[in-house]
Amino acid sequence: MNLNHMELQSLRHLIGSHMMMEKKLNFYADEAQDPQCRQMFAQSAKSASQTAQKLRTFLG
Repeated sequence: MNLNHMELQSLRHLIGSHMMMEKKLNFYADEAQDPQCRQMFAQSAKSASQTAQKLRTFLG
């Protein structure tokens, strides 16, 4: 599948956003005192990482 310039830029932006979300959520997980909050943040970080990885597959 060939992506045009606009689609490629949007894809890169989405990947970058998910990578930033992963970093922030991991930070929140590290700082959280409550085990349930820590787990929720860690799971959300993992999900953001997986989504970024899936989006990278469209880059070729």
